[in-house]
Amino acid sequence: MSETSEDTMNPLPLDGWHRAQGARMVGFAGYAMPIQYEGIMAEHLWTRENAGLFDVSHMGQLTFSGEGVDKALETLLPGEIQALGANRMRYSLLLDETGGIHDDLMVSRLPGAGAFDGADIYMVVNGATKFEDIGYLREFLPDEIAMNHMEDQALLALQGPKAVTALSRIVPGVEALYFMQAGAFEWDDAPLWISRSGYTGEDGFEISVPADKVEALAQALVDQDEVKPIGLGARDSLRLEAGLPLYGHDLSLDTDPVSADLTFAMQKRRREEGGFMGADVILKKLAEGAATKRVGLTIEGRLPAREGAEIFAGDVRVGTVTSGGFAPSVGAPIAMGYVDAAHAATGTRLQIEVRGKRLDATVAPMPFVPHRYHRKGAAK
Repeated sequence: MSETSEDTMNPLPLDGWHRAQGARMVGFAGYAMPIQYEGIMAEHLWTRENAGLFDVSHMGQLTFSGEGVDKALETLLPGEIQALGANRMRYSLLLDETGGIHDDLMVSRLPGAGAFDGADIYMVVNGATKFEDIGYLREFLPDEIAMNHMEDQALLALQGPKAVTALSRIVPGVEALYFMQAGAFEWDDAPLWISRSGYTGEDGFEISVPADKVEALAQALVDQDEVKPIGLGARDSLRLEAGLPLYGHDLSLDTDPVSADLTFAMQKRRREEGGFMGADVILKKLAEGAATKRVGLTIEGRLPAREGAEIFAGDVRVGTVTSGGFAPSVGAPIAMGYVDAAHAATGTRLQIEVRGKRLDATVAPMPFVPHRYHRKGAAK
């Protein structure tokens, strides 16, 4: 995970609260954010076993409304938006004309009245790209589609197997949600939009809350025995173990949904009809196969491989690491990267060059730890 100097960084609504909790702050995506409180390892393991509270208010929250808004968004996103039901959400991608990935995002169908002033679609985009995303969307969406950047909303993520216990204690009803469902709730006279999703591989929730209420809500959550505040460091190691890509590292305009192994984000009708940015390039790769593929890698020994490390098959360079580090739940270093398709099969033995030394690595299936989402119809 990259970080920048905290100097001149913008504060988020919880800035003072984080510092009072003992957070070490860093600059990230243009904001001062907590990288850790007690330590990355301890925070990581706490989230896997209990519930961790993350401040993700740097991310962009957008709403869209207007006749034909779902069709308009489908010209830029390869996902099925028209058939997305109310209170349902979907992972999708913002694409350019070459099939490159502008951003990855979550899009939800709002229920109409009672959620964000009757807007039709709610979208969460990455903090580091949100202003570029907004400009891109305004450029290509029709004038009759209204877009609102909700700068007065904060966003919290509560993740871990005990998240539902803690959150339902203060916001009754959230326990009825399943993975990728969302709904309008209320806490302390404040409207909340809560989805059951997340970025750790664990069960959990993302909570959109008015910025002037976020400190009180954050405190109410960490007052629960199951909950501790968690920083960006553990968020990064948790998502890497879950096999989830990070934009700007594993995804970029130089990657596409096929090479990134994100074709699940293109539903059947969209694959058949196309009609989205870069469709000709992407559907050709889908039919013929991409030259490279995003893969997981397990690494022998204790030395981690970081972003930019080169991957070899014998003396031939076959790829590059895009994310890597020590995985606390695995107890060993892991990585994610792109390799030539001929070397992407699970079990392929490769080497990664780190500090002039070759580390033995093996292509491994992702996620590295099982996802534990609360899916509808799953066995209990």
